[in-house]
Amino acid sequence: MRILVTGSRDWWPPSTVYQWLDYWTFRTEPRRLPVIVHGACPTGADAMARDWVRRGLGRPFSAVEEPHPAIWRPFGIYNPHAGLIRNREMVNLGADLCLAFIKNGSRGASHCARLAEEAGIPTRRYTA
Repeated sequence: MRILVTGSRDWWPPSTVYQWLDYWTFRTEPRRLPVIVHGACPTGADAMARDWVRRGLGRPFSAVEEPHPAIWRPFGIYNPHAGLIRNREMVNLGADLCLAFIKNGSRGASHCARLAEEAGIPTRRYTA
């Protein structure tokens, strides 16, 4: 199962991300290793998804992390659209589910969730 996690840079608390990753990954077939796809932001929901995978947090299985960092300065030139490009790339790779943790109407997380929905990926939005 591929789960795409998108979320606000200032999402809080981590327990919400952990809880929903627990819920959705426990619903998968035991022999299918979950792949957690995220945008590699060092804070917020992406970081929480990363920590959930890396720490294991006492789960009886492991998961694979698939980070997709935005390339904000290709060739040293700032690209203000890097996050949107990264979101499209993650969605285009496909997922079985998108979990969107959106705080204060986050444009980036909302954009990724909308792209996932348009691609036919079941999307669950959690807001704060």
